[in-house]
Amino acid sequence: MTTTESSSHYDHLEKMSVHDLLVNINREDKTVPLAIEKVIPAIELLVNAIVEKMMVGGRLFYIGAGTSGRLGVVDASEIPPTYGMEQGKVIGLIAGGDSAIRKSVEHAEDNVDQAWKDLGKFSINSGDVLIGIAASGRTPYVIGGVKDARSHNIVTGCIVCNTKSELAENVDFPVEVVVGPEFVTGSTRMKAGTAQKLVLNMISTSVMIQLGRVKGNKMVDMQLTNNKLIDRGTRMIMAELGVNEFEAEKLLKEFGSVRKAIAGKK
Repeated sequence: MTTTESSSHYDHLEKMSVHDLLVNINREDKTVPLAIEKVIPAIELLVNAIVEKMMVGGRLFYIGAGTSGRLGVVDASEIPPTYGMEQGKVIGLIAGGDSAIRKSVEHAEDNVDQAWKDLGKFSINSGDVLIGIAASGRTPYVIGGVKDARSHNIVTGCIVCNTKSELAENVDFPVEVVVGPEFVTGSTRMKAGTAQKLVLNMISTSVMIQLGRVKGNKMVDMQLTNNKLIDRGTRMIMAELGVNEFEAEKLLKEFGSVRKAIAGKK
């Protein structure tokens, strides 16, 4: 039996008080960052491979099913507004298509050939990188996708929560975060999902910083899509240039981004 399907360390959950449920879930959640810490060297190798490809125009793809697929889609969707990266440079695909983001699509993850068909719509090629996300490491949709990608000389990685999985054995850069049994047996939306989310944060954030999308510790290329972000951008310009709020906001609106406003004024 795989670790992700192993029986919970807790039993008779229905008899626990709400307080005890929350305390015990939190106790389990605390173990996730420690599990990730053990595999930072593997994450580093994957990040370096992605940066190398994206530096010369490559793209980053995520594929997954269920919770894993949704996490990839979320991470990809946040890159343009956060870092000003153009749409289509980081792409998340989920088994069953976009409708599966909100509602489970029956047996979508069981189709071993569908991922490559989905990736083909984006003309994925050897200049790109593909990361398969699957807590179990045995999802046919994801395994089929990375196998097909490797056969086309595409760099592949994965994020899994079991050791010695079929998925990890079929990628160039496996990341195996073993978080142990779930609080609710087999519910990988919990610790495994948290681990995948944290690793995705680490990967995409590190890649964007390496690609020059952060200055100091600021998101200078973020898209100004709401008042909160305009406010944040204004404060960045005030701090960087030593100008008042009125002047900073004027510069931001004139140049359209924090980076361009600072560069233009200097």
